[in-house]
Amino acid sequence: MSLILASSSPFRKELLNKLGLDFDVVSPDIDESRKVNETPEQLVFRLAQEKAFEVAKTRSGFIIASDQVATLGDKILTKPHSHENAVKQLEKSSGNTVTFLTSLALLDTHTDTIDTVVEKSKIVFKVLSAKQIEYYLQKEKPYNCAGSFKSEALGISLVECIEDNDPNTLIGLPLIQLIKMLENQGIDVLSQSTDLKD
Repeated sequence: MSLILASSSPFRKELLNKLGLDFDVVSPDIDESRKVNETPEQLVFRLAQEKAFEVAKTRSGFIIASDQVATLGDKILTKPHSHENAVKQLEKSSGNTVTFLTSLALLDTHTDTIDTVVEKSKIVFKVLSAKQIEYYLQKEKPYNCAGSFKSEALGISLVECIEDNDPNTLIGLPLIQLIKMLENQGIDVLSQSTDLKD
C-alpha cells in the first residue's frame, strides 16, 4: 500500500521527506470553516480527518493528514493572508503566550480505520516593537502561516521560549507521533522495512 500526504503545504512535505520514505502528495479540497461551538482542538481534529477521507475518495493506501491553528486565549489566530492582518496578530501576540494546536491523522483505506492525535506547542512571545514586527513581516512574509509565525526561519527571533514535545509539530507535522503510528501499521522508519498489516 502506498503512503500519501494529504496536504498542499511545502513545509509538511519537507518534514515528511526527513523520514526517507517514498510518498505521494495530494492536495485535499475541503471547507475548513469552523463549526458553531467547535473548540479549536475539535476543529483541527476534524479537519485532519476530513482531509484524509477526502483524499481517500481517489487514492488508497496510508493517508497522512494534518491541520494547525494558533490560539491566543479563547481566540483563534488564523492565517493572516495580508500584511495588515499579520501586524494585528503579532501586536496581540506580543508579550503573550500563543498555543499552536497541530493535529495528525493516519488513515488506512484498506481497513477504513483512522488514528488521530492533537499536539500542543506553547510559544511565549517577546514584547515586540512596531519596528520589529514590520521588519519581520517584510523579511519573512508569513501570510500563509497560522498566527503570522514561522518558527523555522526568522520567526524564532520573536520568541522568549517554546514548550513542546517535538520541534516538528510547530512547523506543521508531529513526526514523533507519526513514526509511532506508522510503526503500529508495520512500517519501520529506521530499517525502511515494511510488514504492512492486513
